[in-house]
Amino acid sequence: MKWFTVKIIFLLTVALFVNYSLSESAPHKTSEINKVMASFPQETVTRITIVGDTGTGERAYPPGFSAVQKAMRETMPDALLHLGDFVYQPEIFPDSCPDRYIDEIKKTLVEPYPLRLFVAGDNDLPAHKFKPTASGCWNKIDPLDSGFDNPKTPRAFEGTRLVGNALIGVILSFPWQDPTQWLQPRILEAREKGLWVILAFHEPVITTAWYLNKRDTLLKQLNALEPDLVLAGHQHSYERFHPLILDEDNAFKITKSETGKYQSGDGTMHIVSGGGGATFKPFADLQKNEKHTAPKEVFDALAKRALMNHFITLDISRDILKGTVWRVCVKDDPDDKWNPRWKSRKDFWNSIPLECVGKPEGVGIYEEFAIKAKIRKPDSLTPEPPPL
Repeated sequence: MKWFTVKIIFLLTVALFVNYSLSESAPHKTSEINKVMASFPQETVTRITIVGDTGTGERAYPPGFSAVQKAMRETMPDALLHLGDFVYQPEIFPDSCPDRYIDEIKKTLVEPYPLRLFVAGDNDLPAHKFKPTASGCWNKIDPLDSGFDNPKTPRAFEGTRLVGNALIGVILSFPWQDPTQWLQPRILEAREKGLWVILAFHEPVITTAWYLNKRDTLLKQLNALEPDLVLAGHQHSYERFHPLILDEDNAFKITKSETGKYQSGDGTMHIVSGGGGATFKPFADLQKNEKHTAPKEVFDALAKRALMNHFITLDISRDILKGTVWRVCVKDDPDDKWNPRWKSRKDFWNSIPLECVGKPEGVGIYEEFAIKAKIRKPDSLTPEPPPL
């Protein structure tokens, strides 16, 4: 009897414990705490490789392009974003786009990448009197990219696409039209979803390479959209600017960082990446060209610049946008016919070094930068008091 009593007490204890555990793990039916944490999207990291001004065609620098595109493939990105100028052909007002150019583009910039976004450069569009050597190849290049999410594109060659945790907006530079009307609603929707916003086009709105004052027009329009990152090519160099905001008088408010680490909301970071295989063009101030030398305020906003073959990888998660700039150094063969310098006989090259001079052949990190998202606070664990 004593053993039977002990057994009954034990079973009752177990039953009470199980009942308590189940009641604690079951969903609460009261309205006091209906959710402890907002449902965050599954954490993913998307890698996007960025390149501009690559080296297909006789006016480019094929050794540089060959080295860049091989290094790009090894980064194994989820997507490729090309900032324009695929082809540098030599003819004046060409009447056709040779298939050999397109075949090379397919092999190097299409087949290795599962998703591709292409920006139209001035060398890709039809030739005109101000650009007589433009290739006119864009009608063959454009179908090779992956297209946009929204079939209602504002203009031909413009649109947006969601890539992982980022909204990518592609804008046509030639001719430029203010994208605010069609782009702002898409950016606001992306922000509500906690996405990063990256805009891409060909001709930069801020640069020290060949300065044109666009502060009151293009720069003002783009910064008003408050993207995290703006990418452009066109200038055959690399430039990164600290995040900047334009105040009421269009003066720069700059957030500087020696480490390259920033917080979202510091301003828009502008990057010029045109080192994919085109010949290098020296910065205007190094050419002693006063007309196109940038003013002091632009130099104050400049973080880094270099003349080098390069590309960029962006590793984008919900909480951080991390950029790595890859320097690609090519051995200069004195016996070949190629020279990486634009107008290499010009005297200014005697005092303008390239970034890879004195460095070993190969691929290395030139710089890294990062933008950290503002911390998203979870819903409070303490229930709000019921309304009176």
